[in-house]
Amino acid sequence: MANVFQKRETKGHHVRMESLNKRQEGASRSQRTLKRNEPMRSGVIAQKVGMTRVYNDAGEHIPVTVLRLDNCQVVAQRTEDKNGYTAVQLGAGASKVKNTSKAMRGNFAAASVEPKAKLAEFRVSADNLIEVGSEIVASHFVAGQLVDVTGTTQGKGFAGAIKRHNFGGLRATHGVSVSHRSHGSTGNNQDPGKVWKGKRMAGHMGQTRVTTQNLEVVSTDEARGLILVKGAVPGSKGAWILVRDAVKSGAPDNAPRPAGVRAAEAK
Repeated sequence: MANVFQKRETKGHHVRMESLNKRQEGASRSQRTLKRNEPMRSGVIAQKVGMTRVYNDAGEHIPVTVLRLDNCQVVAQRTEDKNGYTAVQLGAGASKVKNTSKAMRGNFAAASVEPKAKLAEFRVSADNLIEVGSEIVASHFVAGQLVDVTGTTQGKGFAGAIKRHNFGGLRATHGVSVSHRSHGSTGNNQDPGKVWKGKRMAGHMGQTRVTTQNLEVVSTDEARGLILVKGAVPGSKGAWILVRDAVKSGAPDNAPRPAGVRAAEAK
């Protein structure tokens, strides 16, 4: 009986330790939530140049994606009083006037900026609003910080289930002919008499909006407007990429606030 009681006590101890660990995990999650709720800075619109590699002080090579800032300017502000939320609208690149609608020409004229090829909004806190017309430079980010990048992946066209969903395929022999790379049964019968939504099958692959989190900024070059990010970034060469502070870690303490900007030219 003593052994039975001892086992029960041990089991109860494990239960108490598990509940304590869960409380500690919950506290750490709340701390991360507080970190995410800190004042938000604006992101940037960059253009993907391609991939290369750089070497660190130890001589190790680091694969990086080169992102270029092409005259990234603040086109408009969104305020709590007028719009119900706070954000900045950024524009990057250049667009011909004849390819810009009259409505957008008026918006660009009001901001005293040239027509832009790409527009995007970034939610910011009220104390991190940026003056309209200011140009955000590469020093907006600092080396070593983590960022989230958003882009549209390369389209692969109509792909089969093996390529699209990593299916294993059917057997090479033993009664299988012609259908080696098919996805197999779709699970239908008289009941339910349909194919469930979300069933993994062949179809259009790629060309979707994807966000890659927690990529490290290796270095920046303000003079040439370059940001070097460690690893791969979704999108093809020349694609527009949205770069912002990592939502899971926030901006570092030495990051410029409200942003790393080049002041607007005097009118």
